[in-house]
Amino acid sequence: MPIFMDRHIVPGIEAKHAAQAHREDLKIQDEYGCRCMTYWVDEDRGSAFCLIDAPNEESVKKMHDRAHGLVPHEIVQVNSNVVEAFLGRIEDPDGYYDPDEPDLKIFNDPAFRIILVARADDSKLLKNRLGSKKAERLLALYHEIIREQVNENQGREVELKGERFIASFVSVTQAFACTKGVQKGLHVAGELIGLRMGLNAGMPVTKDKSIFGDVIRMAEYLCLTGVPNQTIMASIIKELYKDDGQYNIGDKALFKSISPADENVLQLLLDVLRDHHANPQFGIQDFCKKTGMSKSKLYRQSTSLLGLSPNELVREYRLKKALSFLKTDRNIAQTAFDCGFGSPSYFTKCFQDRFGLQPLAYQKLA
Repeated sequence: MPIFMDRHIVPGIEAKHAAQAHREDLKIQDEYGCRCMTYWVDEDRGSAFCLIDAPNEESVKKMHDRAHGLVPHEIVQVNSNVVEAFLGRIEDPDGYYDPDEPDLKIFNDPAFRIILVARADDSKLLKNRLGSKKAERLLALYHEIIREQVNENQGREVELKGERFIASFVSVTQAFACTKGVQKGLHVAGELIGLRMGLNAGMPVTKDKSIFGDVIRMAEYLCLTGVPNQTIMASIIKELYKDDGQYNIGDKALFKSISPADENVLQLLLDVLRDHHANPQFGIQDFCKKTGMSKSKLYRQSTSLLGLSPNELVREYRLKKALSFLKTDRNIAQTAFDCGFGSPSYFTKCFQDRFGLQPLAYQKLA
């Protein structure tokens, strides 16, 4: 059966309340074909999250409604291995039993996490630029050092796929120390491979249909605003870091924070591109309309946040998408059209100008 994670928004919830609700779920779970695996409760943020093996979303809703009336606000289907990678468990942790209710096991384990996304330049482009042996050596060093620092700072490795690494931390101080350690360990190598790291924080279940989906996406967006070997922090990270008693974020060349207002604009720009880049008719007029900005404001925001004019940004976004498509079974013409280019010849010209080699040569690189 599929496994679901849901979110209940319950202002004022306490660990005992969550334990009582979970106990009521367990009493009737079999009637709905469900298996309530565990839950997380965050008293500070008024949220609880349940992990349930169930036939479908409707069964989860009906079981909760009958057990205690707390119908979830959001539900996403998840992979138990991914949940464990992010949150560290898929079953109940150690807790304590209420002296007044000996069958009630209580624990307070928030699901709020600090998420690190690290990205290096495309491995094929690195091999073309630096030579295969040097590129492979530097990427191996990147993998080794980032894993070492994640482990040393009590983080959890979630994903390592080629150039992208995702890790989860309970503490913002540990996450920040990890990025510092990576920058120090790689130093010049970080600049050579174009390493950028984005730090964001949030809940595992929102309106996004994947676990920590919107948190990861913003961390990836942040990486686009930085320079090689730099850590870019979401506004929430700076606030959490202050709450931990830390005020000095370090070398401004290595660490950059973004304001809430700029974060909102960045998300708007890149969400619009994500939704419309494949349309070859999508141009600056459409970009202005979708973002609600004038041409001059769109230009200012795009150049300020991403160092690219709107036209350059659209083209760059499409070309970066093309890199991932060219690693699949898509041919060059199909890739061109799927990425919003009007013709394969124009796509080839743009690709050559940006990356220094033609798409076919890129495909043939090992």
